[in-house]
Amino acid sequence: MTVSAWRPQVPGIAEVFHARFVGHAYPVHTHDTWTLLIVDDGAIRYDLDRHHHGALGTAVTLLPPNVAHDGRAATSHGFRKRVLYLDADVLGEDLIGAAVDRPSLADGLLRTRVHQLHQTLANPEPLEAESRLVLVSERLRAHLGAPAPTGATKGLAEDLRDLLDERLPGTLTLAEAADSLGAHPVHLVRSFGRRFGLPPHRYVTGRRVDHARRLLLDGTPPADVAAAAGFTDQAHLTRHFKRYLGTTPGRFSRR
Repeated sequence: MTVSAWRPQVPGIAEVFHARFVGHAYPVHTHDTWTLLIVDDGAIRYDLDRHHHGALGTAVTLLPPNVAHDGRAATSHGFRKRVLYLDADVLGEDLIGAAVDRPSLADGLLRTRVHQLHQTLANPEPLEAESRLVLVSERLRAHLGAPAPTGATKGLAEDLRDLLDERLPGTLTLAEAADSLGAHPVHLVRSFGRRFGLPPHRYVTGRRVDHARRLLLDGTPPADVAAAAGFTDQAHLTRHFKRYLGTTPGRFSRR
C-alpha cells in the first residue's frame, strides 16, 4: 500500500489523493466534496447509493457529495488511483442526482484533462491549475446536463491579455481576473483560446520565456533569471526554456 495526499493552494480543490491498494476495502462512507477519480492500474468495484458500479482506467468516475459509497479492488491485483476532492460548489449540489445516476464517464478528453490537472498540481502554477480545473469542471457539468454559463464575451480575450501583461512577470490568478473583468472563468479561458489560439497560462509561460531570453542576452546570470522572469525556481525555468527553445538557459547564454 502506498498513499500520498496534499492540499494544493488552488481554489476549489480540497485535497489531492494518490494511492495504490491491494487488499484494502473502504467501508460505506460519505464526503462533503465531489470525488473525481481516475484509475491508472487495475479496477475498482464500488456501491453508490446501494447500486453496483465499477471504475476502470478508460473512464472518469465522479462521486457526488453526501451520497453513501464504498470501494474495493475488483481483482487480487489491486488498483492504483488518483483522486481530486472538489469543493461542493465547483459543480453545484443541484447536479448530485445526475451524478448518482451516471457516475462513470467514458470520455477520453475529460480523462486527459484530469490527468493534466494532476500533473500541474504536483508543482502548481496558480493560473495554469485554475484554468485546467475550469476546463475539467465545464466538461463535467456538460455530462451532468447543466446549462453552459452565459454572458457577453466581446473584447474579453483582449481585456484578459492586457491584465496578464500588466502583471508580468508576476502571477494573476483566474479568480482575480474573473472578479476584475466581471466574467465567468469559463468565458475567460474559452474566449482567450478562441482569440489567440492558446490558453492563458501558456501565453504567460511564453511571455516569461521571452523575458528570460532578454535577460540572458543582457548578461544576467542564469541563476538569477528564474525569479526575475517569474518562474518558481531554476528547474521550472529550465523545463519550460528547453521546451520552447530546445536548449537550456546556460547554453543559450553562452552562445
